[in-house]
Amino acid sequence: MKYIGAHVSAAGGVENCPVNAAAIGATAFALFTKNQRQWAAKPLTTESIDLFKARCEEHNFKPAQILPHDSYLINLGHPEEAPLEKSRNAFLDEMQRCEQLGLTLLNFHPGSHLKKIPIETSMDRIAESINMVLDKTQTVTAVIENTAGQGSNIGFEFDQIAYIIERVEDKNRVGVCIDTCHTFTSGYPLKTYEEFSATFAKFENIIGFKYLCGMHINDSKPECGSHVDRHESIGLGKIGKDLFSFIMKDQRFDNIPLILETPNSDIWSDEIATLQAIANSG
Repeated sequence: MKYIGAHVSAAGGVENCPVNAAAIGATAFALFTKNQRQWAAKPLTTESIDLFKARCEEHNFKPAQILPHDSYLINLGHPEEAPLEKSRNAFLDEMQRCEQLGLTLLNFHPGSHLKKIPIETSMDRIAESINMVLDKTQTVTAVIENTAGQGSNIGFEFDQIAYIIERVEDKNRVGVCIDTCHTFTSGYPLKTYEEFSATFAKFENIIGFKYLCGMHINDSKPECGSHVDRHESIGLGKIGKDLFSFIMKDQRFDNIPLILETPNSDIWSDEIATLQAIANSG
């Protein structure tokens, strides 16, 4: 079963996300549980929590079909102690908000060394941050998203993600989200079936499909290996439409949220319908 959706708006409250997802024909969705560009956030109200859960049930969204994303401000590999602690506290808050909503996944960008400390030191800090937060929560899996490698961002190589996972103590509560645009622009080719097969063979060998908890399904404006993070609508970018057919017909990507972060929200319903039709065609 393919669960396909988009990162929908939480304007007016998280309880509106299931409604917004259902309105575009989604069977999965992503959301921010707080403003992604601010550190502070008001606590979730009991009313919002109850409405969110009720509307998820009404529209048949189970936790495994929902992939929340944390704040863009958080850097779990920060080279400086004060910002690192601030990031860890914010990440804990995000995990606890997911627990309140009955969600089981939290997607996040691993972090950045900011060219101030060695990459390995920053990756150690990321793993330590995950361990600290998992120790203070119970039900949410920390889902590491691969990056394009723009600037000093960590996580653009499968080996870097594997390094972090190896140092996470509870392997049952760590996972991976693969963003197709990030994968492509970080240097892994995906345009042909041979390239798709080779890239995901590397993923299996280095990380393992057992850790794959979700995907961001995006085409790319930049070329392969550019290390530039700019998403494009399906079939309109440098990757092309074939990749998305490969994914939709591959059972390894069943039963996880497949989330559009493509730039034109006006055509999300069309993109979802097209992808679902490919998946249904076998």
